[in-house]
Amino acid sequence: MKFTDGNWMIREQYEVISAVEPYDHIIENNKLTVHASPRQILIRSNTLNTPLLTVQFHSPRPGIIGVKLIHFDGIEPRGPHYILTPETGDYVQIEETDNELIFTSGSLRAHVQKGEEWNISFYRGTKRLTGSRVKSMAYIKEGNAKTYMREELDLGVGELVYGLGERFTSFVKNGQVVDMWNKDGGTSSEQAYKNVPFYISNEGYGVFVNHPELVSFEVASEKVKKVQFAVEGESLEYFVIDGPEMKDVLVKYTDLTGKPALPPAWSFGLWLTTSFTTSYDEETVNSFIDGMAERDLPLSVFHFDCFWMSGFHWTDFTWDKQTFPDPVGMLQRLKEKGVKISVWINPYIAQRSKLFAEGKKHGYLLKKPDGNVWQTDMWQAGMGIVDFTNPAACEWFAQYLRDLIDQGVDSFKTDFGERIPTEVMYYDGSDPQKMHNYYAYLYNKVVFDVLEEKLGKGQAVVFARSATAGGQQFPVHWGGDCNSDYESMAESLRGGLSLGLSGFAYWSHDIGGFENKPQEDVFKRWLAFGLLSSHSRLHGSKSYRVPWVYDEEAVDVTRYFTNLKCRLMPYLYQSAAQAHEQGIPMMRAMVLEFPNDPAVEYIDRQYMLGDHLLVAPVLSADHTVKYYLPDGKWTHLLTGEVVVGGKWFKGEYDFFSLPLYVRQNAIVVHGANETRPDYDFAYDATIAIYQLEDGKNIATTIHNVNGEVEVNVKATREQDTIKLDIASSGKPFSIRVYDDKQVTAITGEAGELIDGIVRIPAGRQQVSLTLQLSS
Repeated sequence: MKFTDGNWMIREQYEVISAVEPYDHIIENNKLTVHASPRQILIRSNTLNTPLLTVQFHSPRPGIIGVKLIHFDGIEPRGPHYILTPETGDYVQIEETDNELIFTSGSLRAHVQKGEEWNISFYRGTKRLTGSRVKSMAYIKEGNAKTYMREELDLGVGELVYGLGERFTSFVKNGQVVDMWNKDGGTSSEQAYKNVPFYISNEGYGVFVNHPELVSFEVASEKVKKVQFAVEGESLEYFVIDGPEMKDVLVKYTDLTGKPALPPAWSFGLWLTTSFTTSYDEETVNSFIDGMAERDLPLSVFHFDCFWMSGFHWTDFTWDKQTFPDPVGMLQRLKEKGVKISVWINPYIAQRSKLFAEGKKHGYLLKKPDGNVWQTDMWQAGMGIVDFTNPAACEWFAQYLRDLIDQGVDSFKTDFGERIPTEVMYYDGSDPQKMHNYYAYLYNKVVFDVLEEKLGKGQAVVFARSATAGGQQFPVHWGGDCNSDYESMAESLRGGLSLGLSGFAYWSHDIGGFENKPQEDVFKRWLAFGLLSSHSRLHGSKSYRVPWVYDEEAVDVTRYFTNLKCRLMPYLYQSAAQAHEQGIPMMRAMVLEFPNDPAVEYIDRQYMLGDHLLVAPVLSADHTVKYYLPDGKWTHLLTGEVVVGGKWFKGEYDFFSLPLYVRQNAIVVHGANETRPDYDFAYDATIAIYQLEDGKNIATTIHNVNGEVEVNVKATREQDTIKLDIASSGKPFSIRVYDDKQVTAITGEAGELIDGIVRIPAGRQQVSLTLQLSS
């Protein structure tokens, strides 16, 4: 939202009342309140007919400073509000000097200049991170109709901005106008399903604008050295979050807005769906599941998309009786084949759904200001929308979900939730503008909570499309409707990396693309990308995604990468547990993992999967890919080839390979089971140590399927020896070292050395040994 006309002028329709000079201040209860005048107060009469802006500084957690700008304070705030988790304790300091007021929280300080010119600067140590200068904070009137609150925070030379939700536009947000308004626009537009008013800077700080309604960002676009954000109304609140590293920012941001839950191990396997409008019945479903088994293709979850319910009846939670006459028996038969079951649901209630009459009668659907049910024919004929601000409506909706879980359903694809009208009334009086984005949070929370209630903590997983801040607590999220081409692979990845930099830990996408049927080469390349993502789902719109409808090689590629993902599950689940505990995403933008390497700042076609694996999907029909490896030695996971990074590479890869490298000084645990994602990760595992440098200490853990640490591994290198201390589970395991030299001898705990691999038998609870390396 642009208010200025060039560098000096204001657009005709606006009157801008900005902070020019501090007038006075109040210090009390760990809060600093400063009053700012839009003009210099030279004499007493200057206080007449002059607005005053109130600026409040507070801190919900160490290293986070909240700033609230208020014009009129007589307006009662209407919800919803983001649910934040403050920390208690005496960690705030407020000082006053002759020249400034200093508000300190942990490593972060806000300096408010006293005197003639308004200026706020945020510091970490001696480094100025950002700030709000004279005339940046403002109250803006648009004629007699609307009012806005605006802030402009400085950008330094070379500073780049990331995040703001799952955005498919350019990965670096500088130069973009970004509006926080959930829309169902697909992946090929500036619109987004998941708008998160949080951005992160390569300077190691983040900014969270604490407003669920429309927040309009101008990221170095209206004013090229500023990030501007504005909301309609009489107040604006934002938080500056210090790192000092980008990872630290995400840890603190998710401390404030909620940590992602840990999904069950089975959810990391391959999901297969019926696709959207394709024809299917129990025979078709069995042919898909049996076809996967006959071809040795590990399948973890089978998903029934929309037409498990009758047309014109979505959502009524009732199986189409003509197509599925025995749903309970069918689900039991399917689950006996070893798959979990997911079904598509929606908060939009068609007029022919039995839920519509119930919802209308009891007031469970959104209403128009005149008290009638809000309805539309877009998507489903005469549909209404569930009002999740009504506790009784939540329980009503939840009971239908419980019934489905009792039938045998294990997960729900929580589709839609973006097209939420604003000309409605909510049960609890919520502001419809604020509810537009926040609706997705309430919708997914109701579903996730039911799954946890029925299946147990750690067993809940949804497949959600819409979200806003805090929605990361209810994983998993997928990228939405994409085309079936290389360009959509790339734009989907950009969206996922941006979402990861917005506090979301787990992410998926439609393997092969949603719209149209992909060419065989696109499908095979997307398989590698999809199975090297946190979650992996085969899904389409009008065409099936079973691999044999493409060609036999597609079957082999599916098997190869599904087997690979299953073998990597000890490493992946450790990464998932880390994401749950810290809020750091499993799929990481290169800039997040290598913040001091300027070469990675714009890279959005490759990523780190966990701490140690680098993945560069092949996004071209000519089999070639350009990729960058940061400094250090990198070992190709599939071939063992070692290359030295710090430069760009170009390679040609067949469908069974891609740039998939392990960084040096890494431990990657490989599992012994390649047919399922949920197994005993510690049993017969291989602890692989990659290019450990002299003097380095590294460590990792092996979790069980409940997310509990079962094995701790520590390794230290001293010249040509590697010392290992392993708190073992008593199960057999192996140790393999990837190095220029070979393991030629072992001392310490008894173990067997065969072809350079150390094998430790069962029964050892503590293993301490030294590996001797030689040429």
